[in-house]
Amino acid sequence: MQLIQLLLYYIANIYVTCKDASAHCYNYHVTQALDGKEALAALEQDKNIDMILLDVMMPNMSGYEVCAKVREKYPAQSLPILMLTAKNRVADLVIGFRFGANDYLAKPFAKDELLTRVKTHLQLSKITNAYGRFVPHEYVKLLSKENILDVNLGDRVSKKMAIFFSDIRSFTSISEKMTSQETFAFVNGYLQQVCPEIRAYNGLIIKFMGDGIMAVFPEGADDAIQSAISQLKTLQKYNQTLKAMGLLPMKIGIGIHWGHMMVGIIGEETRMSGDALSHNVNLTSRLEGLTKYYGVSLLISESAFKSLKYPQKYQIRFLDRASVKGRDEPINVYEVLDGEVDYVRELKLRTQADFELAVEYYRLGDLVGAKNYFEKVLAVNSSDQTSQLYLERIEELTATGVPKNWDGAWAFTQK
Repeated sequence: MQLIQLLLYYIANIYVTCKDASAHCYNYHVTQALDGKEALAALEQDKNIDMILLDVMMPNMSGYEVCAKVREKYPAQSLPILMLTAKNRVADLVIGFRFGANDYLAKPFAKDELLTRVKTHLQLSKITNAYGRFVPHEYVKLLSKENILDVNLGDRVSKKMAIFFSDIRSFTSISEKMTSQETFAFVNGYLQQVCPEIRAYNGLIIKFMGDGIMAVFPEGADDAIQSAISQLKTLQKYNQTLKAMGLLPMKIGIGIHWGHMMVGIIGEETRMSGDALSHNVNLTSRLEGLTKYYGVSLLISESAFKSLKYPQKYQIRFLDRASVKGRDEPINVYEVLDGEVDYVRELKLRTQADFELAVEYYRLGDLVGAKNYFEKVLAVNSSDQTSQLYLERIEELTATGVPKNWDGAWAFTQK
C-alpha cells in the first residue's frame, strides 16, 4: 500500500488524530512543523508530501502567508491544502481560497470529518495528477487555463517559440532484433533519461512519436539548446550502462528551430490531444532528419541561432545552406558541438577554421579551393561526415558544372 505523506503546520492536537489513523487503515505518515518557516523548510526537504493541513493562526507567519508561498511552487491540483481555523466567516474563507487553499474546516471538528476530507482531497489530487501525465500541468498553464477541466477542443496559444525534435538513430533496425516487451523497455528507458532534461529547461513535451520527441520551449532557443546539450551528455552516461548490460550504445539526432507556431488541443469531442501546428514545426522535423545526413547530433536553424541571447556560450560551426522539402527558401544550418563526445568535439574545433574556409570556397563556386580545404579537415578528422559529404558534392558538381546563380544551397528532395 502506498504511504501517504501529510505535512502539518502547528497543529499539535491534529497530530494525535492522524497518528491514530496511521495505526489503522489510512497508512498516513505525518510530518509536523511548529511554525510557517519550519514547515516551508520541511516541504523543501521532502518533495513527497501529498497534502498539507494548515492552521490559519501561527507564530511568525500566518497560514495565509504560508499558503501563498507554497502556491508559488505547487499548484492546488497537485498539492492540496486543507486550512483549519476557528474563523468561519465567509470573508475569512474567501481570503483563504484567494491564497490557494483547497478547503476549510472550522474548529472544533470531528475526527471522522477531518479524515474523510483528507481522503477525498488525496483522491482528487491523485486523479488530477494522473490526468497530468497525459496533459501536463505546464500545458494547461501555457493555455492560460486553471486546471485540466477548463481545457476544451480548439483551445490554443499562438506565439514564437523554440521547437525541438529528436529521434533515436537506426531505431527500426535495433527494434527488429527485440521482442515487443524489450522494445518498449528500450524506448521507455531512453525517455526516462532525457525527458527530465526537457522539463529542467522550461520545455513542454508536446507528444511522443514512437522513439521521437516533439517539444516546445516558450522562453526561447537558449533553453532548447541547453536542454539538448544536457540530453546528449546524459545519454553518454546512459550508454555506459547499456554497454555494461551488453547492449549497443544509443545515438540520437536533434533539430531546433525558432519561429511562430500554434500549440493547442486538436481532435474531436470524445478524443482530444495536444499538438503544435505550423510550417515551422515541419521545418524542425526536417532539420532533425538532416542530422543523419550530416552525421551530427545537434542541428539548429539560423533563426534559432540569431535568437540566442548568449551565443558566445556555445561552440557552434556553420554547416550548410540547405533547401528542404516543403520550403521555398534555403536556410542556413548550424551544428552545436557542446553535446558531442569530448574527442569528437575537440577534432571538430581543431579543424573548424579549415572547414569554414572550405565552405566559403564552395559557396563561391571555387571547387578546387573547397576540395583542398575539406581534404585538410579529413586529414586531421577522418570521421567528419559533413566534409566527406561536401567532397561527394564537389565530385558531382565537377562532372556536371556549377549551376548559374550558384549560392552554395543544396536541395534535399526527401523528408
